[in-house]
Amino acid sequence: MFYPSYVNEETIRETIEDVGFEATLIMEETNEKSTQVCRILIKGMTCTTCSSTVESALRSVNGVHRAQVALATEEAEIHYDPMIIHHDQLMNTIEDTGFEAILISTGEDVSKIHLQIDGPWNDASINMIQESLQALPGVEKIEINTNLRKISLSYKPDLTGPRNFIQVIESTGSGFKARIYPTKGGRDSHRQEEINQYYRSFSWSLVFTIPVFLTSMVFMYIPGLKHVLDTKIINMMTVGHLLRWILSTPVQFFIGRRFYTGSYKSLRHGSANMDVLIALGTNAAYFYSVYSVLRAAASPHFEATDFFETSAMLISFILLGKYLEVKAKGKTSEAIAKLMELTPDTATLLTFDDQGNVVNEEEIDSRLIQRHDVIKIIPGEKVASDGFVTWGQSHVNESMITGEARPVGKRKGDTVIGGTVNENGVLYIKATRVGSESALSQIVQLVESAQMAKAPVQKLADRISKFFVPLVIVLSFSTWIAWFVAGKFDWYPESWIPSSMDSFQLALQFGISVMVIACPCALGLATPTAVMVGTGVGASQGVLIKGGQALESAHKVNCIVFDKTGTLTIGKPLVVNTRLLKNMVLREFYELIASAEVNSEHPLAKAIVEYAKKFRDDEETPIWSEAQNFESITGHGVKAIVHNKQIIVGNKSLILNNGIGISIDTEEILTEIEGLAQTGILVSIDGQLTGILAISDPLKPGAREVISILKSMKIKSLVVTGDNWGTANSIAKEVGIDDVIAEAKPEDKAEKVKELQSSGLVVAMVGDGINDSPALVAADVGMAIGAGTDIAIEAADIVLMKSNLEDVITAIDLSRKTFNRIRLNYIWALGYNLLGIPIAAGVLFPSTGFRLPPWVAGAAMAASSVSVVCCSLLLKNYKRPRILETLDMQGITTV
Repeated sequence: MFYPSYVNEETIRETIEDVGFEATLIMEETNEKSTQVCRILIKGMTCTTCSSTVESALRSVNGVHRAQVALATEEAEIHYDPMIIHHDQLMNTIEDTGFEAILISTGEDVSKIHLQIDGPWNDASINMIQESLQALPGVEKIEINTNLRKISLSYKPDLTGPRNFIQVIESTGSGFKARIYPTKGGRDSHRQEEINQYYRSFSWSLVFTIPVFLTSMVFMYIPGLKHVLDTKIINMMTVGHLLRWILSTPVQFFIGRRFYTGSYKSLRHGSANMDVLIALGTNAAYFYSVYSVLRAAASPHFEATDFFETSAMLISFILLGKYLEVKAKGKTSEAIAKLMELTPDTATLLTFDDQGNVVNEEEIDSRLIQRHDVIKIIPGEKVASDGFVTWGQSHVNESMITGEARPVGKRKGDTVIGGTVNENGVLYIKATRVGSESALSQIVQLVESAQMAKAPVQKLADRISKFFVPLVIVLSFSTWIAWFVAGKFDWYPESWIPSSMDSFQLALQFGISVMVIACPCALGLATPTAVMVGTGVGASQGVLIKGGQALESAHKVNCIVFDKTGTLTIGKPLVVNTRLLKNMVLREFYELIASAEVNSEHPLAKAIVEYAKKFRDDEETPIWSEAQNFESITGHGVKAIVHNKQIIVGNKSLILNNGIGISIDTEEILTEIEGLAQTGILVSIDGQLTGILAISDPLKPGAREVISILKSMKIKSLVVTGDNWGTANSIAKEVGIDDVIAEAKPEDKAEKVKELQSSGLVVAMVGDGINDSPALVAADVGMAIGAGTDIAIEAADIVLMKSNLEDVITAIDLSRKTFNRIRLNYIWALGYNLLGIPIAAGVLFPSTGFRLPPWVAGAAMAASSVSVVCCSLLLKNYKRPRILETLDMQGITTV
């Protein structure tokens, strides 16, 4: 990697050749970019126009590769080059658009910790602390903030950790104490602060609005009070006019100032948002009322009609709506909050002597756990970190992570997940992944990213939002002018005009009603709130959906391609038979092939090595002979030289490709093995076919039922596997699948997916291995079995945490339910605007006399956003398809 402004490719090539090596330029520009991901909370966004403005501003910044702004979460996720721009500059960019920016996390946080230092803070002691910390192995960067008494350290978790830092700081001899720097809460605290702000604003608005409402709508009908309110002060200006003016002014300019600031910021950047509509509507009512009252004060004949109650009640109802909306939006992200609460606050750290005996137990903050620490977990306690069991046995409840209801047995060597609950025995756990590397943190990050990602259907709302507010402003003024002109030229009967108004005031009320009833917020929230709730519900069910794109594609799926090993089958194959074709000792035979296969990650290879251990009863973890020139041929087998013998272990095509003949008797044995739904593995030693292994991988419980349910959902199923045709056909027949592709290389699987797509099918691929990754990427929806490889999980759009096939149905059903909810939200949001705006404009007034007062229109606008969010929240009641619950009761799910 280089800076093009200082050096070019030719200079680099010549430099290499100058030291005696030949260099050839392969590519002119590397595709890999130094990228960090920054998450920022944005306060003050009200509609999709706001989020689009911020998003455009961020994308225009040099060094930003990608930026997404989500209205529902009020967050930005920015992929940027830290060599070009700093996250502080990104926050300044957001604030320049008129919104408040609060940093949530940066890409540097993976191995970074912040410590608060208490003690005698002076230059000499701080320099001593800095030098002591810098001397520790694995410390990469130290930042000191003297004002906050805070030290931030970036480090390599393999070499050191936070407890080492605290120990070094406290052992400097200057009386220092160190602890993890207290955080002021995350997005939840900011959300609660926003809820409290809207609640306070609404409460204060009521203090002024209720008297305004009473003086204009109620007291006028009570004789004694009516007389007081109608008492004239100056000419025709009455006590009621003055009271309403005084009471509505704080609501308009102090309590409602957020709408002025929002409008100014929006208009400054050449766009118009919901705040513009509210400000225009309330200002029209307020300033017309001021004009009317002042004219009454200046004239002995003019009778004023004011709309102070309209502006005050509009602002009050909108604040109520925003309060309810923000509160409801907070509930859409409860899934993340529940996941984050799973980590225990403390953990019991064990210290051992040289003989492996426990010499000390210490309760520590769980955030201080370091890799390779041994943690004690007693019954009923949460597992504090990802790791593996070094001592003890128990059952662990993993339902909160994987969704699997049954406790899972754990013994020495088994892995455990942080946040799960130990049921009945004491376990010693050796920590392997801590902090943001843990499975729980990865799931939280995945769900957060999913909730940020926009579904393609969201583009509809984004397109509408660009012209929605300007169009509404035009419609509002057109409505006012149309009614005013019609009244001026007597195009409608005078009896239509209420006794307390004239034609101008009637026209003004219609114009204001159109202005404030239109709601771009409901459109903007229709998709993201449903996606947020849907992905959160999926996470609680053990189905991790990576965003709106995956949700939208999954609901259209009508064809599913299944891998065989580890997907339709359990994925733990066993050697069930061995046929030797040459005279040799079975132990020697397995010694040779296990030495070759131990270098492979394939499940069949692991089964062979595990079986070979039986011939070494005296060794728990045997050391196999060295394999030279090892070569793994993906989808076929392995080749290696062991004890100067050429070993080839693999399928029929691998043997034939190496020029080794297969006899008719061997062919018959293979056919027999494959007819039993077993996999035949051929072994060649020094060019001679020496043996055949029969390996069985049982079907997952419920596989047949899942395929049957998919058929009833009109979804086509196929098997595509690298295994032989005989085994593949037997497995497919057993589960009820008719279409089979066998002996397929990874690229063949991807090609088959593309072939199905070209025929018009929407294809999902379900797999678990590295060899499934190309097909997972090529498919419209890639589903990775959670117990599969990290590469497969990375390539997939949906991760099935429980490794149960039933969750394929859950994922598709949940995506359909979520997308139906999105459709319903759009129908409501669009239907509300399409019906509400004409009614507010007075379409029904000539025939029915029905008129929508502006304050009622404002209340309806506020209610529309709340109703969309509440409609999305109903997804929290999602239940798996009833037929899957029936399978669970029959005990068919994987145990």
